[in-house]
Amino acid sequence: MILRALLLSGLSAVLVIGPAFAQTSAQPPARAPAAKPAAPAPAVAKPAAPKAAQKNPAPPAPAVPADAPAGADAVQAMLGAPWEFSNADRDRHCVVSFHKERAGRTGAGMKIELAKDCVGQFPFLSAVAGWTLADNDFLRFVDAGGKPLLEFSEVEQGLFEAPKPEEGILFLQPVATLQPPPPTTAEMAGRWAMTRGDATLCSFDLATSTTPDGLALTVAPGCDAAVAAFAPSAWIMDRGELVLVGSDDRTWRFEEIDPKVWQRVPESRNPVRMMKQ
Repeated sequence: MILRALLLSGLSAVLVIGPAFAQTSAQPPARAPAAKPAAPAPAVAKPAAPKAAQKNPAPPAPAVPADAPAGADAVQAMLGAPWEFSNADRDRHCVVSFHKERAGRTGAGMKIELAKDCVGQFPFLSAVAGWTLADNDFLRFVDAGGKPLLEFSEVEQGLFEAPKPEEGILFLQPVATLQPPPPTTAEMAGRWAMTRGDATLCSFDLATSTTPDGLALTVAPGCDAAVAAFAPSAWIMDRGELVLVGSDDRTWRFEEIDPKVWQRVPESRNPVRMMKQ
């Protein structure tokens, strides 16, 4: 009986201690404290504008007026100074002036002023009522209805040219940049002597009457053999040079070196010259 009582009391002790031990051993391990979230990175400050910019901010670009004329810079370059209008030989030329005021006729562009002798030398200019010019476009002479009569393109700064049937190439250039024009055919007409050094090679009479090859030329007797072989029969003025036309369409060209003295080109050591008598 005593032994049985002891066994029962021991079993009771085990039953009492077991649940407590189980609770202690089953408890999960303590967790490490959660990390605090990182503080946000400080904002990077934008560099301050320069003091000058803060005090004097750039003004906005001015608006271009809706009715601003096209090609204003190109037009401005044509104003003020007179321009020479001429043919290729410049034996016909006159002065024109350009203005930015309206021509006063519908479609006639801006005002153009022609010298009194222009129409006499170039009759077709009588129909010109105005002019127009836009950037990257032709400079045009127009009639009262705005129809183009001449269209000039700028081939180099300050030099315009326009083709016209039966007239060839016509030119516009500032008067201030020009050399004196070459003599006219009337001024070139007359008796000439061809010389080399002190020797006279031949004499010619240049006339203003026309021939199939140009203007009439008469050779005086007793010419040098080289001149006789060349056999000149006509003459013309070409780009400011005197040109003698010989047999087989050969040509001798002369440029003016002094008033009434012309020298054959290209130049040689013992040049041939034409001298007006």
